[in-house]
Amino acid sequence: MAIRYTLDDLTAARDAGVLDAATSERLTLFLAQREPRVAATEAGSRFDVVHVLWYAGALIVLGAMGMFSTTAFGLWGDAALLTTALVYGTLFLAAGAYLWRRELRTPGGLLVTCAVGMAPLAIYALQAIRHHSPLDAAEGYRNFYVWIKSSWLPMELGTIAAALVALRFFPFPFLTVIIAFCLWFMSMDLTPWWFGRDDFSWEQGAKVSIAFGLLVMAAAWLVDLRKWKNGDFGFWLHLFGAMTCWGGLVSQDAGEEFGRAVFCGLNVGLVVLSVFLMRRVYAVFGALGVTMYLGYLASVVFATSILFPFALSAIGVALIGFGMVFHKHGAAWGAAIDANLPARLRWLRPVHARSAG
Repeated sequence: MAIRYTLDDLTAARDAGVLDAATSERLTLFLAQREPRVAATEAGSRFDVVHVLWYAGALIVLGAMGMFSTTAFGLWGDAALLTTALVYGTLFLAAGAYLWRRELRTPGGLLVTCAVGMAPLAIYALQAIRHHSPLDAAEGYRNFYVWIKSSWLPMELGTIAAALVALRFFPFPFLTVIIAFCLWFMSMDLTPWWFGRDDFSWEQGAKVSIAFGLLVMAAAWLVDLRKWKNGDFGFWLHLFGAMTCWGGLVSQDAGEEFGRAVFCGLNVGLVVLSVFLMRRVYAVFGALGVTMYLGYLASVVFATSILFPFALSAIGVALIGFGMVFHKHGAAWGAAIDANLPARLRWLRPVHARSAG
């Protein structure tokens, strides 16, 4: 956890005899020299309007060359598609590498991500040229983002490989989203094989999504067990894992009251997990799940009562209050967990969540 100290704190420590005058002076000088680098790091990691524009631009590029590709795009022919993917990929990679070398890591990393996003289009065109098209003649490349097919596996594996190579040279955390996205597609494509049938139901897909989300969350937790100097590589994995797992839970048929109570309990567990891992994303999804359950209870208990809107308002106010309490005491709760956790189990907490980290 990041703990802030001011020069007044150092002066107070010196006056109290905790630090001698020489140590206090050396420490003050060291922190003064370190401050510009800390400020630069914080400025680079802050998610402001500029960062929103950068990420939005990258997502538009990925969408334009992917899920929003039109039928006319495929009329160019397979060779033209392959050329387009290679040219776009090369230009994005060159521009991203140029910005990366000039310490513009976020726009550079996003352009590298766009270059990796050209991999499925290139592989699709290459398969078609070699007469191993993953699609029927009536379908198009954009259906890669719509239909679930085992024939997409080469595109998924190739994109994952491209992202891993890019991570080797450009350690940009957002690249992990491409990997997680393709792995989730792969899990869906392999679901019929796992269940031993040609197709699968919505509920079976939801179960696979839950299992996949748990695996990604576990992978993100393992990533958090060590400190990375090039960024927060666990954030996007936590977000994607929580999103797919929670989405699968919501898609399940809760059944009777017991099932709904279990759903609520799992979401409360996500809130607790957010404190243990110091990852707020789990608190967000957990709060949404608890809100859904409380909203269900309110609709049942107060369905025909004038108290219904007041019940919903109370739920909203309670959530806002919880958010304020979590914001104020979340770090203290994490520190309490760290202090009371046996030393042999303390390593299970992420590096950024440990008091000594």
